[in-house]
Amino acid sequence: MKILNDYYFKIRNKFALSFPATYYFCDKRKSFVKFSLVGSINGIFSIFLLFLFYDVFNLDLVFATSASFILSFLLSFFLQKNWTFRDDRPKKSFHQGFIYSLNIFIGLNMNGFLMHLFVCSFGLWYLFSQLVVNLIISIYNFLIYRYIIFKKK
Repeated sequence: MKILNDYYFKIRNKFALSFPATYYFCDKRKSFVKFSLVGSINGIFSIFLLFLFYDVFNLDLVFATSASFILSFLLSFFLQKNWTFRDDRPKKSFHQGFIYSLNIFIGLNMNGFLMHLFVCSFGLWYLFSQLVVNLIISIYNFLIYRYIIFKKK
């Protein structure tokens, strides 16, 4: 985590010096900006895994989307908990993990349902569909993370 924090602070300080007005705007919305950055990185990771599982390994589309979703969702939880929302409460980890597991189940079903709908019913390209589905699930996840899982009391 130290490497990620050091890299983050270097970028943040350079950004603050180069674009002070934009930095001030983003700093006021820090958790959303961090969430979006992690989500973007995670989205690229998810799309890469989907391509790998579906095109390279020729796995079933629903299985490929599910596997890429689960792996990228685990990475996202780690980064969101430790970096975006800076939640280091060890006593809450079990509770957060339980709610997070429920959220994985809901998100996984949303992902599979929406992918099936977009690809099979609407005939959209599977990678474009996954981008749209990732955006929808990202908005849902931000709200769940911010106001339920990592809510500061």
